[in-house]
Amino acid sequence: MSEILIVDDEAAIGWTLREALADEGHRARAVASAEEGLEFARGTPFDAIVLDIRLPGMDGLAAMSAFRELNPAAAIIMITAFGSLETAVRAMAAGAYDYLVKPFDLDQAVGLVKRALARPSADAAGSPAPAASVGEETLLGRSRAMQDLYRAIALVAPTEVPVLITGESGTGKELVARAIHRHGPRRAGPFLPICLSALSPNLVERELFGHKRGSFTGATEDRKGLFELAAGGTVLLDEIGDAPLNLQVMLLRAIEQREATPVGDARPRQVDIRVLAATNRPLKELMEAGQFREDLFFRLGVFQIHLPPLRDRRDDIEELAQSFLARIGGRTGEARALSPAAVAELRARPWSGNIRELKNTIEHAAIVARGRAIEPADLPPPQPLGSQTPDIETDLRSQLAAWARRNHADANGDLYERFLELTEPPLLRCLLEEHTGNRARVAQILGIHRGTLREKLRRYAIE
Repeated sequence: MSEILIVDDEAAIGWTLREALADEGHRARAVASAEEGLEFARGTPFDAIVLDIRLPGMDGLAAMSAFRELNPAAAIIMITAFGSLETAVRAMAAGAYDYLVKPFDLDQAVGLVKRALARPSADAAGSPAPAASVGEETLLGRSRAMQDLYRAIALVAPTEVPVLITGESGTGKELVARAIHRHGPRRAGPFLPICLSALSPNLVERELFGHKRGSFTGATEDRKGLFELAAGGTVLLDEIGDAPLNLQVMLLRAIEQREATPVGDARPRQVDIRVLAATNRPLKELMEAGQFREDLFFRLGVFQIHLPPLRDRRDDIEELAQSFLARIGGRTGEARALSPAAVAELRARPWSGNIRELKNTIEHAAIVARGRAIEPADLPPPQPLGSQTPDIETDLRSQLAAWARRNHADANGDLYERFLELTEPPLLRCLLEEHTGNRARVAQILGIHRGTLREKLRRYAIE
């Protein structure tokens, strides 16, 4: 039996989590403030502490060090409803086992506590990562999608593993890569983004790995490649989906062996870099077509982060737009504002170009408005969806119609069940993956009861 302390000023959350953990055989206590929790911690060696960040009086981040002194072996799980990237990073850097975002699925929370209790030992708190300065590289947004993104960055940044960042063009993949570098152990080293599609196919090897003097006409001296120049830091392989197969082989060796051979040299050189990769292309489809190596995909995708398109995080649009306006005002000395009608128009647009399109739209509107509040008439026309959002619905309908024509003849009253068994598992797996296992959120999206979702997951043996 484990001793667990729950510190949350929302009584319903404390009671529900306490009862769920008690059903699992644990002894759980729920309190409403950090001060009350610290009183109990002075007399009880808790095995795990579930600690809300926003609390009356002392907040969770400030209380964490005090809990650490009293219960150094306890696993601390932070929970919050309105976090930021810096909050998530500070929590993880201070030694939190994990970071849970409200509203959370009860099964997810109980499972996280189980994993925390089963860990070999509590990790020592690392040195806090420096706070990011507000500017062009700041990740913004308080939507659930962004909360999950902050948590993912906070988890992976302190490690050295490769990270594959996916998402449509304009979603901020390079910003995520910079945040991982900034909050990681190599933050004192360089961050070097390399756009692979912009490199000449005839020069890409020497650009990345360097060359020896005399290795080709015009090579009058030894030259270091980009990988060596980034020593001690982080390299972002941008648009990795556009890399030709021969380059993929070289990249795989460089990442796995941590070495690169300059053109004209027989001896490989050690490269001390962390590798991140980004793409807006579907790598799994490229692998099936033989255009992307599976071994490179699995090497780069040790940890994967997918950025949602802006149309799936509309709650963040106003904050992003106001941030862009503030930067414009800082450059020109003129204060500008968005009218409520302009905000409504921005939230209604499709944003096929994502955050990059939103930024351009605001800059255009600020020029037209000339210092007054921006109105809908000041906004440029929305960009067409183009190739960013292919019409897969039409293709899906035709595929399902073809399946029905092929299978209806031999069906014996079970065609609908066979249809569900074909379509439900990939739908459920995709939604669980997109929402990091949050069953409550998945059930809400599907419009079904959580119990119904739980039965479907059991039926299809989906973890």
